[in-house]
Amino acid sequence: MAKKKRADMDFLRKNLYNPLAIGVAILVLVAMLFAVLWILVPPPPRSIELATGFPTGLYHKFGEKLQAQLSDEGVSLKLRATGGTRDNLALLEDPNSGVDFAMVQGGVADISKYPNLVSIAGVFYEPVWVWYKESSFKADGGRLNLLSQLKGKRVSIGNEGSGTLALANELLRVSGLGEDSFRAEKLKPDQALEKFKNGELDAIFLVSSPEAPILKKFYETQNIRLMSFEQADAYVHHLPYLSKVNIPRGVMSIAYDLPRQDIQVLAVTATLVGKDDVSPALVTLLLGDTYDILKSYSYLQKPGEFPSGSGLDFPLHVDAEIYLKDGPSLLHRHLPFWTAVWIGRFAKIVIPLLVILIPLFTYIPAAKNLYLRLKLSRVYEELKVIEKNASNPDLKEVNLRDLADIERRVGNIQVSMLDAKELYDLKGHVGETRGRLDSLYREKK
Repeated sequence: MAKKKRADMDFLRKNLYNPLAIGVAILVLVAMLFAVLWILVPPPPRSIELATGFPTGLYHKFGEKLQAQLSDEGVSLKLRATGGTRDNLALLEDPNSGVDFAMVQGGVADISKYPNLVSIAGVFYEPVWVWYKESSFKADGGRLNLLSQLKGKRVSIGNEGSGTLALANELLRVSGLGEDSFRAEKLKPDQALEKFKNGELDAIFLVSSPEAPILKKFYETQNIRLMSFEQADAYVHHLPYLSKVNIPRGVMSIAYDLPRQDIQVLAVTATLVGKDDVSPALVTLLLGDTYDILKSYSYLQKPGEFPSGSGLDFPLHVDAEIYLKDGPSLLHRHLPFWTAVWIGRFAKIVIPLLVILIPLFTYIPAAKNLYLRLKLSRVYEELKVIEKNASNPDLKEVNLRDLADIERRVGNIQVSMLDAKELYDLKGHVGETRGRLDSLYREKK
């Protein structure tokens, strides 16, 4: 056993400074670090899917711009057209849908039903547009100012699965209008507009940003007007997720003079929503690209107002909150996305390791000194046994053999300059023992 131990120590000493052995050790260490890194800090996905809405809606147009931006960073974004917010939430909640993010209209979701979803950011206002015909409200001077005026009218309140339907129902409920108070039709925007042109509808609810392409079809329609919510402050009081937004005359279309007067409308916040286990690096990338996209969205919001952490249904992701407050990290500000991701991932592993290892390094000299002292102490113990048995003639050969072994081992001990004194003291004591044995055995001859 002792021989095997000494052989192992000799092998270790021989290979300790071997360049090949050092290289192999470094490769093994790097492989272990990568394995730990991959498990504890997985990289962001290179392919994600976003549930949007109608292909003609702003959700989908926003998704297309985001798709182009992300492709420049090496991330593939797939878009899934849907019926609207409720469909999007169902897809996002379904673990088998493949959807990672969704555009969601504010005020629609019952967040208690979606505990695993978080907001990445609010991205733009979505006003509630109520389009109507003057001829349908002759008794009110051709103007629609109160939702209660819709009693008995033919009204499109949005298609199934859409945020428009959910919000229109809530507004009508607060206004005291039940399902039997008017003739409701659940239509998509294009279908509703066609019926409106044919005189089959009196009013249409539509929740959409002013930049949405679908709105151009509305304000190009003859004899169409936009409702001004005279009770906007009351609605905001009862439904806190709503905002009151003032729309200047002609801001939607100067050519068609829409609206034809300053009006006030209600608005919700369109939100980019994801799952709570989303990669922090991906949150940073999405927000950075969203900032660039929203620079052109200037109908209602002020410059820099979006992306925002206000007016959201779902809790804001913690990394999104930090980004919206302080901007991108130093790495993402100055390095390409994937370079910053890998450096950041290494930092998350290496820094905690250093916090643990650096204090341990301070104990290395003490541990090394203790190890040396233990090694020297064992030699001294062996010397004591030899000197104790020196006078026994029957143990002469054993004593000489053991002393020779001690001399060989002591001669192979390597120490630093700081520990040289202890080693040379030991060599001196071994030499004294050798001298006493030789003198004793000469006398007995």
